[in-house]
Parts: sequence; C-alpha cells; structure tokens
Amino acid sequence: MTPEVIRRQYLDAMGITAWASRYELPNALPTQACEWEDAPASQPPRERLHALLDDAPAPPRPRSQTPSAATPSSVPSGAASPSAVRALLGQEAPAVAPAVEAPAEPAASITPIQQAQPLEFSLSCVCLGGRWLAICEGELGPSEQQLLANMLRAAGVLNGALPAVIYFKWPPMATVFTPEEPLEEARDGVAAFIAGAASRQGWQLEHVLWWGADSVADDAPLVQVMAVNQDKSHTLGLPVWQGPALATLTQSGNAKRALWPKLVALADQWRSSAP
Repeated sequence: MTPEVIRRQYLDAMGITAWASRYELPNALPTQACEWEDAPASQPPRERLHALLDDAPAPPRPRSQTPSAATPSSVPSGAASPSAVRALLGQEAPAVAPAVEAPAEPAASITPIQQAQPLEFSLSCVCLGGRWLAICEGELGPSEQQLLANMLRAAGVLNGALPAVIYFKWPPMATVFTPEEPLEEARDGVAAFIAGAASRQGWQLEHVLWWGADSVADDAPLVQVMAVNQDKSHTLGLPVWQGPALATLTQSGNAKRALWPKLVALADQWRSSAP
C-alpha cells in the first residue's frame, strides 16, 4: 500500500477530509502512473474508535500484585483508559462524589502605599564676577540686597552694583508629578538650574557663599539638598563658605562686627584666586 493511501485512510479515520487535486496545472509534469488500491468501506470515526477500544487487550498486571477485591485495576502511565476515551466521546461516566471545597481563606489586608511628598524650598542666588555664587534661602528683600552689596564692596569682592538676583523654587510643578525619590530629584533639579544659568551667562563657578547656613536645622530641605560635607557641596561639586543669614545681619550690629574678620579672609581668598 502506498504512503498516500495510508495517509488518506488515517485522515479519514480521524474524521478529517483529505483533499486531492483534480485539475492539472499549466506546464506541470505528468504524475507517475501507479496502482491504487480500493479504500476500505467508509465507517463513521466514532464506531471505529469504539471497535479499537473493545479490541484493546487488558493491561498486564504486575507480578508482585495479586488480584484483590479492594485493589482497583491500574492503567500504565502514558496510556489513556477506555473510560476516559468514552467520556470524551460523549458517553456517560460513572457518578463521582462531588469534591468538598475548602473554606475560602480571608484575604490578607493590603497596606496602602503612601506616596512620597516632594521637598519644598526656594533660594535666591547672585553670581559675583562670574566666579563666586552667593546663595541664600528664600527671596531676598531690598534691604538684604543692599546689605549684601555694601559688605561685598567693603571687603573688596564687589565693584559697582550688585548683579541681578535669580530666584529658584522647588518643585516647579508641585501638583503635576508625583516624585519617586524626592531628595535625589531635588538635588538634580538644583544642580540643573545652576548649570543652566552658568551656561547661559558664561559663568566659571569656583566657590559658593551660602548665607544663612549656620541658622537652619540639619533636616531643613535646603540643607539636605546642598549636601555639604567638609566645606564642599556634593550636589554642586563646589567648595562652600557658610555665613550668617542676611536677615539677622540687618537687625544686629554685633553680628556684623563678628562677621568682618571672616569677610577679610574671604576677600584675600578672592584676590588670590583671581585669574
């Protein structure tokens, strides 16, 4: 029997229609002549499968196992039992007691995840000679700007009027985005703001004068953002000089007199680092 006949008989037994070509394609080679055997009489696939089940031999019983009324007949692993196949063919299976469902366990309580809150702060900065950056928390008032200009001129750090004050507030859009890492995002924001201003104005920053650093708490947002350690800001990558708040200096003469020696030393450093 040719393989084609076997293939068609197998497909017919499975209930799958086999298609054969009836028309000759243009310029096609002629099919080799062969003898076709008559296919067996058509029989419904279900009846043939039932016949195979009825004719199937019983599975061999292991030698170590003796027949017993309490021991059910086993089916070798990998072989389908006739009862399972009959169930697939639509025949009724013996009644099976319904499985008892286990009581549902109470759902574990889910703790809601608290959203991180952004750090909120603002700062004002003034660049001196394109080299030193004076920073103070909040917005500088007119009196504080005048005091800063007078002190820097007296120390010889500033010549002329005070440069324009740049104001920065964080976060820029508090209600738009939810921060994932508030502190890291705030540090990146301040660093990007200073770098952008330096790029636009052509600054070559060498030093930072932080006014009011000694009067704020260690857990203040600006203190965490500046990340000053050993007189250097790791956020900006610049050395930092820390002085009293300008608002305090405007109201206290003693604070001004105590600051003067530090300003003299600061002016010497300014002149020694001049290009």
